Amino acid sequence: MGYSVKQVSAMTGLPVSTLRYYDKMGLPPGLERRPSGYRSFTDGDLEMLRIIDSFRQTGLQIRDMQEYIRLVQQGTGTLEKRYEMFLDQERKLKARMAELEQALQVTRRKLRYYQEALKTGSEDSLPPAFCLQMETGSDEMVTADSAVRKTESD
Repeated sequence: MGYSVKQVSAMTGLPVSTLRYYDKMGLPPGLERRPSGYRSFTDGDLEMLRIIDSFRQTGLQIRDMQEYIRLVQQGTGTLEKRYEMFLDQERKLKARMAELEQALQVTRRKLRYYQEALKTGSEDSLPPAFCLQMETGSDEMVTADSAVRKTESD
């Protein structure tokens, strides 16, 4: 007995509309239908959906997923091409992770800034290196945050 689209949605956390879209796009391949016309998912289909969702989370495009499935269906003669696809995907993920790590560092720096400001009750007592600074045209240095507040109050 196969699983209905609603059961698969509950099991995978994927919305019914996403499952229908994947089916329309041939993901997973060869999805069976009941005599009533309803989709019937097997345990193998569930595993393929987990792989597809993992691909989606890494940013792989639907057309690339379709290409991957075509290559798998063609057999061992496509092993090198599939390997290259995953090498490329790994490179993209590493670059994305580096970008996220940089954003995380900025966020952590700003958290430290606000922790200190909250501790002292003011941003005025914080050293200039504690955050991004902007020149005001005088000898005074202003934090980016206080410049935003000044602009908003003008």
